Amino acid sequence: MADLTLTLSPTATPFPWAPLITAYYVSANVKFDVDAATPSLKTKASTVTDVEAILGELSPLVAQGDSTKQASFVSLAKTLHTVTAYPEVVGALDNLDDHFAYRTFLVGHSITVADIWVWSSLKGNIQALGVLKRNQHVHLSRWYSYIESLPSTQAATAALNDARATKAKSSKAASSFALGLPGAVEGQVVTRFPPEPSGYLHIGHTKAAILNQYFAAMYKGKLLIRFDDTNPAKEKAQFETTILEDLQLLDIKGDSTSHTSDYFKELHEYCVQLLKSGKGYADDTDQMQMRQERMDGIASKRRDSPVEDNLKIFEQMTSGDPAAQGWCIRAKISVDDPNKALRDPVVYRMNVQPHHRTGDKWKVYPTYDFACPIVDSMEGVTHALRTNEYRDRNPQYEWMQEALGLRKTTIWDFSRVNFVYTLLSKRKLLWFVQQNFVQGWDDPRFPTVRGIRRRGLTVEALKQYMLSQGPSQATIMLEWDGIWALNKKIIDPIAPRYWAVEKKDLVKVTLEGQSGVETKVQPLHKKNPDVGEKTVVYGPEIYLDQEDGASFEDNEEITLMDWGNAILKTKTKTASGTIDSIVMTLHLEGDFKKTKKKITWLAASSDAHPLVPVTLIDYDYLISKKKLEEDDDVKDFVTPQTEFRTPSFSDANILKVKKGDIIQFERKGYYICDRAAEEGKEAEFVKIPDGKAASLASKAAGAGGAVPPENVDVVPKTKGGAGKGGWGKSGPPSAAKSPANVLTPTKESASKLETKSDSNNGAMKEGDRVFLSDGTSGFPIPISTKMYDVKALVGDSQSTPPSESTMYQVKSVSDV
Repeated sequence: MADLTLTLSPTATPFPWAPLITAYYVSANVKFDVDAATPSLKTKASTVTDVEAILGELSPLVAQGDSTKQASFVSLAKTLHTVTAYPEVVGALDNLDDHFAYRTFLVGHSITVADIWVWSSLKGNIQALGVLKRNQHVHLSRWYSYIESLPSTQAATAALNDARATKAKSSKAASSFALGLPGAVEGQVVTRFPPEPSGYLHIGHTKAAILNQYFAAMYKGKLLIRFDDTNPAKEKAQFETTILEDLQLLDIKGDSTSHTSDYFKELHEYCVQLLKSGKGYADDTDQMQMRQERMDGIASKRRDSPVEDNLKIFEQMTSGDPAAQGWCIRAKISVDDPNKALRDPVVYRMNVQPHHRTGDKWKVYPTYDFACPIVDSMEGVTHALRTNEYRDRNPQYEWMQEALGLRKTTIWDFSRVNFVYTLLSKRKLLWFVQQNFVQGWDDPRFPTVRGIRRRGLTVEALKQYMLSQGPSQATIMLEWDGIWALNKKIIDPIAPRYWAVEKKDLVKVTLEGQSGVETKVQPLHKKNPDVGEKTVVYGPEIYLDQEDGASFEDNEEITLMDWGNAILKTKTKTASGTIDSIVMTLHLEGDFKKTKKKITWLAASSDAHPLVPVTLIDYDYLISKKKLEEDDDVKDFVTPQTEFRTPSFSDANILKVKKGDIIQFERKGYYICDRAAEEGKEAEFVKIPDGKAASLASKAAGAGGAVPPENVDVVPKTKGGAGKGGWGKSGPPSAAKSPANVLTPTKESASKLETKSDSNNGAMKEGDRVFLSDGTSGFPIPISTKMYDVKALVGDSQSTPPSESTMYQVKSVSDV
């Protein structure tokens, strides 16, 4: 209905579900505007602002039933929307359930406006939904689920959630691209994203992928995905699949997918053309010598070879003739151009290794710098977007197209993305995988697309952040706070709230004034009732975190969240000084505004209401230096402890959380479900950084406050017993605070590592210093941590969690 436009605020409370669902059902236009004070419907004749009047305009467009019966149900819908008393809610639902016992719809044999109105009233009534979810109204539930499953209802709900979860692209992001692409014509723009199938996409690739999609959509053009598979030594078919999956995780889908190898025949012919025109030559200069000659501006001895000789050698290379081994084809551009990228670059190499797509058909392969401009032109690419690290090679790109008489492509470059404490090198990331320091390429500590998504970074945050960078040309090291803070703004309005209590030293509290166990339905998100509801158990015995219990002062009045106030009566300590138990008196008439502490808690576990064990996981950066220099060895900057696991309890509501769901454990932070509680497995939740400095600071310093020196291994060798400087059978000192995965030293450094200890048996303890055998580079061992105290996972031995992916079954590159 192009002549009808409904405008409403996604944050309106209570939310006007009926107009939204009806508008989608009749295919009217819907616009979300956070500044809209009231819903409004614009028609050809006028603009209607009253909800009932809006529904009056839309109702005739829905199938009509018996007018008298329909009117009675519409009247019920208006009443049901505001009913809050439990007996009245149950009575209304009972009547509706009876009505649907022998009926599919409220009136007649098809959906009428009565169905939409009543469904919307139930949807907007928290109490009614809570009763309905108890599955005691099977006929009503069947009808409700059917209306909810309609494509129009699904589309309306998805659009609303989208509007609530994200803000429209900020004016800052839009203005960054106000100039757009040079020479772009709407409907004719073609961009391309050309990944090499030699690894997994990481956050550095996402900017290029997102920008290519952004401009293709802006100009109503096309986005091509082209695999740059010109190096059979590095590339594998499996990476093509994983890259497409990574793009899917980013909500990026190209209009077509191709391979550079699709054009090997044409590329070979263009190389022959280059040789015949005298703009290329065959060269057998040693690689190191060639590099030096290019650096010094010295011409190759083969630069002026006859065309016939060059063609003959290229033919030998193409056939795989051993006599041509060591030869290559170079473009004849310049010997001493100030731009060294123009100093006769290599355009073809001989390689007898089979290609993963073409097998052993070809023995010569084009370089990226030769193939890219040719295939871009052949595939109709109008704008080649790439990072400005290629800027010196842009004239080379243009020379190739001009020399071969190809259609020109406009280059548009931008700065690449670099983050502090982050490795983007595939070689260095592979080292962490091979050393089993991470679970795989989707590890939440990895900057891969799979890793950051598994850590809880949303696609919308990633897109908004990359677009906010604009066409900047400055190459800088970005902090992680900006992107995580943006992510928090997106997930906070829709993340359901749950509670968790740490298992370690959990405090038992006896509440005087609570005689028995009872349950109440509470919203999962106090500011967004549409998120749903949870059942909270109230009982005479509850559990608290040790940190909370230890903070209570004598006779202090605190607030138990979602319950009321309570006054401390007594507390008992163990011999070690931890709080063992507390007695409190409920004071529900107390004013929560006057208490300093608002505490989360859980009712004691029982057969009827058991607590659910969960593990909360937090991570540190893999490296302890903000930026690794070219000559830095990654082994020297490995963070000693990067995973922190906190065994905890939650309540039965957590069983509804599925893998990939983002939630908030109140007062603990935002988490993404990494493994749901199913098939006897304990649920695991990965903490999502919130952008605050404290949560993003490197924890590598440990309790000692010092980062290990750059040339010292951070973990002592374990060979031998405690007397040999190892940990012995009892595990590491402060075992409760030991890492869940421990980085072991290299063989070379381990042989030099010694310890000094004040203890009689020589075992290491907190505060000991590690020295190399030459007596240098001592530093405090960071055994304890400021974050969490984590018990040893099993018995009396140090354990490492299985290195399996909980998101994808991804083989290590080294195993392929």
